[in-house]
Amino acid sequence: MESTGGPYLNTAAVTAPVGIARLLQIAFGCTTFSLVAHQGGFSAAYGTFCMFVWTFCFAITVFIITCEFTRLHSCLSISWGNFTAAFAMLATLMSVTAAVIYPLYFVQLGCYPIGCEVRDFRIAASVFAGLLFIAYAAEVFLTRAKPGQVTSYMATVSGLLKIVQAFVACIIFGALVNDSQYGKYVATQWCVAVYSFCFVVTVVVVAFSVTGKTALLWFPFERSVVIYTFGAVLLYVSAAVIWPVFCFDSKYGSPQRPGLCAKGKCPWDSQLVIAIFTYVNLLLYVVDLAYSQRIRFVSHL
Repeated sequence: MESTGGPYLNTAAVTAPVGIARLLQIAFGCTTFSLVAHQGGFSAAYGTFCMFVWTFCFAITVFIITCEFTRLHSCLSISWGNFTAAFAMLATLMSVTAAVIYPLYFVQLGCYPIGCEVRDFRIAASVFAGLLFIAYAAEVFLTRAKPGQVTSYMATVSGLLKIVQAFVACIIFGALVNDSQYGKYVATQWCVAVYSFCFVVTVVVVAFSVTGKTALLWFPFERSVVIYTFGAVLLYVSAAVIWPVFCFDSKYGSPQRPGLCAKGKCPWDSQLVIAIFTYVNLLLYVVDLAYSQRIRFVSHL
């Protein structure tokens, strides 16, 4: 590796505001999963998910700050700016989810039956989980594209929305597999096809941006993404109309939650979650389409 004439270590990686935010992420993340692993405890799928979020985000953040401090990121064949912006947004969404799930399922005010010491550890872990979310949200705020600034696509509002759209789609998929009875009608199967197609294409857009391979495509990537976003809006409009009709209309489904439906295993609950997040993703794609008219893609940052 040839020397660039400057210092080998990039001290700005840990002294700049973004670097400080990442150091706080490492500190808060390590503290959170250490408290849970030492005494707080976790169980079932919810607890395992929270531990995965905290350890995964901790590991990737350590990797990012190490690469930037040693300048090794220049040796990687990816678009570093797109990668860090995409991860910061993903980590923000994952950490806020874990910060809500863990106290909801594991924190209680009384000491019985887990004991006061375990309760205190769980409360402390929940506090640091909230601080971890704030630290990641701060990085997104600091690195987002400013008006008139030339920056990576994933740092723009449109790029950040791509991560949120994919995350919301994962929530929809989770509800679909939870006995949503989507196979009952061809119309609801169409909605599943819409969710799947939009999710796959959105992930492909993010992947091409992060790898920095957009310039190698034989078609104009910028124009294609805008056209796809417009198509996704139309597809989600169809799903936003079809899904509620075939799930909550009295002719096909149930307008009200069945009284004998078990909590946590009720298809009607899953159908409601899917309907809500269908409208959420529709709104995200509409906003994405509006902002995509105001940006220019930069693939080499």
